[in-house]
Formats: sequence, structure tokens, C-alpha cells
Amino acid sequence: MGLSAVPATDDRPPTTGRRALMLGLATVGFALNFWAWALLSPLGPRFKDDLGLSAFQQALLVAVPVVVGSVGRIPVGALTDRFGGRVMFPLVSAVTIVPVLFLGLVGHTSLAALLVGGFFLGVGGTAFAVGVPFVNLWFPPERRGLAIGIFGAGMGGTAISALTTVKLVERWGVATPFVVTAVVLAVYAVVAAVLLRDAPGRTVPTGSVAARMLATARLPLTWQASALYAVAFGGFVAFSVYLPAYLGAAYGLTQADAANRMAGFVLLAVVMRPVGGWLSDRSDPARVLVACLAVVTAGAAVQAFTPGLVPLGTIAFLAMAAALGAGSGAVFALVALLAPADKVGSVTGVVGAAGGLGGFVPPLVMGALYGALSSYALGLAALAVVALAALLFTATAVRRAVRAATPGEGATT
Repeated sequence: MGLSAVPATDDRPPTTGRRALMLGLATVGFALNFWAWALLSPLGPRFKDDLGLSAFQQALLVAVPVVVGSVGRIPVGALTDRFGGRVMFPLVSAVTIVPVLFLGLVGHTSLAALLVGGFFLGVGGTAFAVGVPFVNLWFPPERRGLAIGIFGAGMGGTAISALTTVKLVERWGVATPFVVTAVVLAVYAVVAAVLLRDAPGRTVPTGSVAARMLATARLPLTWQASALYAVAFGGFVAFSVYLPAYLGAAYGLTQADAANRMAGFVLLAVVMRPVGGWLSDRSDPARVLVACLAVVTAGAAVQAFTPGLVPLGTIAFLAMAAALGAGSGAVFALVALLAPADKVGSVTGVVGAAGGLGGFVPPLVMGALYGALSSYALGLAALAVVALAALLFTATAVRRAVRAATPGEGATT
């Protein structure tokens, strides 16, 4: 059956089962695209040794997909407002297959080829800007925080990469994890094209993409949520891509051990993301964010002194993982509460870009600082200062915006 023969919008009343199916398909799609997006991170130490890369080059290698996937969310979010998730999810998944196969089959033999492949691998990271507006329209306002938090748990795709990539390479060669990921993405693209439907009553925005992006840029929410997501999700991304290198340098862990610990960090953050959305539905996103940022501030301050990994270092990292995950969920509960319905995709694109860019800078800074000082202390101290500033901003400006929002206002208008 061709795509033209399948209705893009499901006009039947949105039952619980139908909502759950759409949420499940979107979450799986997000996880699989994030799996592809994170393929280079676990192999960073291997490429560093094989190609003789410096610490900065290694950091650049794993950061390039992050920045491209982040900036790419801006146009992809606007396109999702226009064409809907039913079109965009299969499209993004299919396009991501190309750089995955390139990297696995021919693009892993030089730094230049890895950077080119990593650039286009960033397309997988744009799936986030497809899923948030898609899920948002399927759920009533009082359930959007939890629903978007569950969708956001798809960021656990990075844990799949962390747990499987190195093992597959060691057993069957460098191409294996890339080929496996490409096959899974292809299957998902077909399934999504057949089963996904946009929510009943979805309105297609009028006007050009440029005009809608300009209107989005004028919303105070866009920049408030962007700043907070740059800290919350940016912190998660930074740790998920750079933690193996950090643990190896600071604590002498093996590549496999460091990758497993990074997977534990990611999984805890993933589990806590829907918790942050759920708490925001029952309290308000600003309160949840204040608590989360307080934990990040304390954890980063402790880790700046490089305490023993057991127990203090582990406690600090796990506390930060939980807080960054819950905080990421709370930010998009804030978007669901305050964003106009026809601009959720555009706002999500900008906010998501800020989060990804928030994850792009720290690995480069950490790599440069370690190369110059042989220490990560200054970078972690900077994280503590940034988290504290975000906490104060949330407790003042953001809390006022949430209090000004009345029931039924914002995303439901």
C-alpha cells in the first residue's frame, strides 16, 4: 500500500489504546535514531588509538554529530509542524541510514572521513524535534508532561550504543554495529510509514517556514526553555558522549568498564525523564527544575575535586544523572504548558537545538582543558556555576511565567 493511500490523520476519537500505540511508536523511533546518533562515542577511544588522535580531536569527533543533530532540529521542528510526524519520522530514519552505512563500511579509516560521516549522522539527532509535537497533540494538557517525558526516555538509545557497540566491534569487526543499526532503522522506517497517524484535529500552520520561525523567536518561552534545556539536556549529552574518556583518564578504567558505567548514567537519566514530566504535571515545571538544578550544582561541585570513584564519585554522577533526566522532562512539560499548539514543533526545534548545543561545547572544553592542565576540575566547577545560575533564573523569571499561565492556556490555545 502506498503512502498516498493511507490517511495521514486518524480522525477517530483518540482512545487510550491509540494514544499508547502512537506514543510507543514515536518513542521507539526516537530511541533508534538516538542509537545511530551515538555510535561514534563508544568508539572514540579506539579511534584515538588507531588513528593517533589528540584529546581535542577525539572530543571533536564525538561532538560533531551532536552539533549537527542539534542545529538540524530547528528546521526539522518547523517541518514537523507543517507535514506532521507521520511523514517526518520515516523520512528522518531513512536518511540516517546513509551515514550509518558510510561510517561502518568505508568511513572509519581516517579522521576526515569520520568527521564527514559524523556530520551527516547528526540527522538522527533531529528525531527529537519530530516526536515532541507529534506526541503533544495526541494527549490532553494534564497528561502531556508524562507523555512527553516517556517519549523523551527514547534518549536511552544512547545506552544501547554504549552497551553494544564496543562488544560488537571486538567480536565481529568495526562494520558490525553500523550495519545492525542500519537494518533496524530500515525496518522502523517501513513500520512507521504504515502505522503512524497524526492526531485528530491537527491543524497545518499557514505562512512560510521563515515567518513561523520569526514568530517563534519572539516568544519569551522559546529562550527561557532553551537556556534551561541547554543546561539539563546539554549536561546529559555532554556526559553521555564524554564520560568514557573522562573515566578512563581520571580513574584509569578500561574502555569496556567506562562504557558500561556511562550506560548506567544514561539509563538512570532515561528513567528519571518521565518522572520529571509526571512531577511537573502534578506540581509545576519550575519547582521541579529548581530541585533538579540544585542537585546538579552540588554534584558537579563535589566531582570537581575528583573524589574516589567508590562511593562518592559514583554517588555524585548518579545524582547528576537523575537530576539531568528529570530536569529535561520538566523543561518540555514547560513547553507543553506554555507553547501555542501550532508552534510546538518550532519551539521544540529551537529548544532541542539549544540542548544539543549545550552538549556540544563541554566535551570540547573538557578535552582542551585536560590537554592543557591534565585535569578536569575546572570544567566541572564551571558546570556547577552554570547550574546555579540556571537555578536562580528558574526561581525568578520562569516561575513568574508559570504562575501567569492559567488552566487551559498555552499549548491548548
